[in-house]
Amino acid sequence: MSYNVLMYKTILLLVPLLGLAVAVLDRVWRTPGLVWNWLALLLVASGLTAVGMGWRSRKQERKPKWYSLRPGIIAAGTILLLAAWYVARVPAPMGDGPAGPAVDATAFARPWSERPVVLLSLGDSVSTGYGAPGGHGYFELIRENSNETYPEMSGLALSHTLPNIRVVRKASNSTNSADHLASIRTLPAYSAETFGIVCITTGGIDLIHYYGKAEPREGAMYGATWEQAEPWIKNFRSRLGEMMKTLQERFPGGCAVMLATIYEPTDGVGDVENAGPMFWLPPWPDGKRVHGAYNDALRDCAAEHDFVHLVDVHGVMIGHGIHCQDRTNEFFHEDDPTYWYFVNLEDPNRRGYDAIRRVFLNEITTALRHEPGFDVPPVSGP
Repeated sequence: MSYNVLMYKTILLLVPLLGLAVAVLDRVWRTPGLVWNWLALLLVASGLTAVGMGWRSRKQERKPKWYSLRPGIIAAGTILLLAAWYVARVPAPMGDGPAGPAVDATAFARPWSERPVVLLSLGDSVSTGYGAPGGHGYFELIRENSNETYPEMSGLALSHTLPNIRVVRKASNSTNSADHLASIRTLPAYSAETFGIVCITTGGIDLIHYYGKAEPREGAMYGATWEQAEPWIKNFRSRLGEMMKTLQERFPGGCAVMLATIYEPTDGVGDVENAGPMFWLPPWPDGKRVHGAYNDALRDCAAEHDFVHLVDVHGVMIGHGIHCQDRTNEFFHEDDPTYWYFVNLEDPNRRGYDAIRRVFLNEITTALRHEPGFDVPPVSGP
């Protein structure tokens, strides 16, 4: 075998091995208690040793015996096993078909109001639709359905019931609750004739950033202890109150604020370190408790203001995270054990956004049914 051919074959084996070695070492460092990660490290060592043996024997032009194990075959087999270890971290396919609760079509049988309505998005990347194809984020879908993708939802959108609706997008990727309060403060005061439908997803970035790669701080608290997080949770509650007060001032003609809870990709288990494969996080022992406290703050905020309506995004997404195929999980969905998160973990995928769109639409319908000046048909059936 020529030197050049040997070099190319060595590189072909070495590059994927080194890439997988980085992933394995990161996992071992972050979760040293998991046996599978140590076995993967042993496979990496075996593969690298095999590559080295192959290089040495070929350079010395030793002809292997017919019964000898070929180092190249060992290295290639190691790569396949490591790839299986890596891919096994992908929980499940996204699935097909409608996701989430049904939407009552009778509510959209006639226009609800002729008055000017502002449909306002506020918050983080969940409200920008990051992770979904264009026009398939929840906010875009509540305004106008994608009939090609979701034919069963044709006509079930706000553009069909509110002819004088105007869309204002203020959501921005990677923004936390402090950014959202600042954004709300920049809103103009709308006329008394204008009604606001405000969709907010806030608090998620406060929890996930900076992925355990920096010391926890307010607004980027991943990895914080409960004692560290307590004052930040209190401040989050205060910010929510200030957001609602300011929104009410900006819409003197009235508004319905749709405030979303924060989903939980571990399906109630709290083992975020097992999420992957694209997004590798260290363990967060108090993460589940802190996440619950943030959702409690959102629920309490909705309960304190009659114009604020809780959208249970957490409830519709639970059971479609990294344990979606675990039949022992209390949130397992026998009818649809699929994964509704994007590869970055912190955003939904297309079906996740469909499910979120539906809970938003249902909550908007319920809220406007009780608003003066809106004629929303009653719920069909018994």
